Formats: sequence, C-alpha cells, structure tokens
Amino acid sequence: MEGEVWWDGRVGCPQAEDIGDRERAVEEAAGRQHARQLDPERPAGKALTTPQLKRDAALKVIDKYDISQRRACRLVSVDPKTVRRELEPDNPEIRERMREIAATRRRFGYRRIEVMLAREGVVMNQKKLRRLYKEEGLSVKRRRGRKRATGTREPMLVPDGPSQRWSLDFVSDVFGPARRFRMLNVIDDYTRECLALVADTSLSGARVARELDRCIRLYGRPETIVSDNGTELTSRAILEWQNQTGIAWHYIAPGKPQQNGFVESFNGKLRDECLNEEVFDSLTHARKILGRWRHDYNHHRPHSSLGGLTPAARRSLELVGSNAPNALATSQTMDYERGRLSK
Repeated sequence: MEGEVWWDGRVGCPQAEDIGDRERAVEEAAGRQHARQLDPERPAGKALTTPQLKRDAALKVIDKYDISQRRACRLVSVDPKTVRRELEPDNPEIRERMREIAATRRRFGYRRIEVMLAREGVVMNQKKLRRLYKEEGLSVKRRRGRKRATGTREPMLVPDGPSQRWSLDFVSDVFGPARRFRMLNVIDDYTRECLALVADTSLSGARVARELDRCIRLYGRPETIVSDNGTELTSRAILEWQNQTGIAWHYIAPGKPQQNGFVESFNGKLRDECLNEEVFDSLTHARKILGRWRHDYNHHRPHSSLGGLTPAARRSLELVGSNAPNALATSQTMDYERGRLSK
C-alpha cells in the first residue's frame, strides 16, 4: 500500500489560521512560550508573580489584541474576577498620615511609624500596617557611601529660661589597654549646665531613657530635647519614652552637628580640659574623674557666654528671679590644674 500522499499545504480554514496567529501573538506578548520553543538569546519577560501584575498584563492584552476577557485571563493564568473587580485603596486617611510621617522622618521603618501613629490614637494590626507601608512604597533604602544631609527639620525655639530645652550627645574615649567606653552628655541650653555625664561601655536607648528620667526628677521636665539621629536616640525605647512623657524631641539634620551647637561646644571643653589631660585606668576611675570635672564645670568654672557666671549660679539667679550683678556670694576658689582631680 505504499504510495505518495498529496496535500495542498493548507491546514484548516483561513479563519482558523487567523485565530491561531492572534493567540500566538498574545502568548508572546504575555511572556508565555513553550519550553522547547524558548529562544535562549531572548529574555522571557518580567515574571507575573502577583495578582496585580497578572491583572495589568490581562488588561494590556485585551487592549492591544482584540480578544475576549476570558481568553486573556486564561493566557496569563489569572481569575476573571481579579480582572473585573477594581479594589479601592483601604484606609486612605492612615495611608496619607504614613506618607506625611515618612516625609518628615526619612529613615523610619514601619515599626517606628507604628509608634508614631499610636501616639495619635491609631492602633492597627502590625501585618496590615506593614502591607500598607509596602503598598505605599515607603521602604527605607540602604545607604551606601558617604552620608549626606537630607534637609532640616522644623525650626527650634530659643529658650528663655532653665529646663526649657536640653541637648544631648555621645562622646567616646578609652581606658586601660585600649578598652573603649562612651559618655552621655546632657546639657541645659539656657544655663549651659551639665545635667548628666554618664560613662559606661554600653549605652542603649533604654539606658538613655532611664538617665533622662533621673534628670527630670532632679531638674524638672523640659519642653524640648535636641539630639542627632544616632541609633540609640531613634530606637524604639526612646520613641516609647517620648510617647509616655509627651516631651517634644527635635532631631537635627543628618551631617549638621552645628545645629546642636550647645552640646558640641560642651563636648569640645570636655575633650580639651579633661579627656586629653587624663589617663584612665578603669571605668570606675573614669567615672570618678568625670564626676569631679562635672562638679567643677557647673559650680566653679566661669562661662564667657554667661558673663563670667557659672551654670549653677545662672540657674540660681533664674529661680530667685533676680538678674542683678553680684547677687550671689563669691564661691570658694579651686585651682583645678594644681589640684589634679585624678589624685
């Protein structure tokens, strides 16, 4: 039964050929090709991994190629209900507030934004808040290379009395065989008084909050606290402390230490008059020397910006309500260089 088989080269009707060509074109547009026909030199296109991407691809196919919605959904493997239904963004007020917070605090993630919203009485499930945070495109990008200034925050008011504005910062030094420790400096911007000089090998955000509570018990509650954007000062513990106390916290612009000039000036005096003059044997020895120097700075060392008064004398004048010269008795002199506080 062997013999030649003749055919005219056509398969099916012309209408079927036209439909097949359109389906192949749609499959190529949607990025779907047979595994055996995949061209290794040609990229397969962006993977459709989310329902939103599949919905966009189906709508694009319907708009570009004259095919039905059902066929487009089958080609991109998406449910027709997903394509037909247009979801409105949920919680528009919370989304707007999240964008406002992220615009002011550019390095805050969704956990810190959650704390900021809780201050305003907005409590939400953390998973839902994270979803809204991602949908709004507020994810913090990792910084690479040199740190750059990203702008200033709201302007600070000039203090006109004690315990209105405090400034704080960290200073580091070494003791013993190159063992490094840190110091937390808290300054009253009006009286220039050193409210706290805490030295330890580790100073976390929770420790800073405890030291601030101690300063409030001794000197009263400030209206504003100024600091840089260090990790300890932007930690969750500090944000919760701000929420509990209601004290305004002003963060200076990154890379702009001159915006916190009062504590930076104090850091220079501390470095020049104490840290560079002493060699610490241990942490206990360092705390003893720093305590003596702080007492001398507050009660004996004249301050040029205060007209020669000491910070403690300036506070006393404000408390008694008198600014008359020579209102206080002359304090007992102390020769710091001769006394050598390390002895």
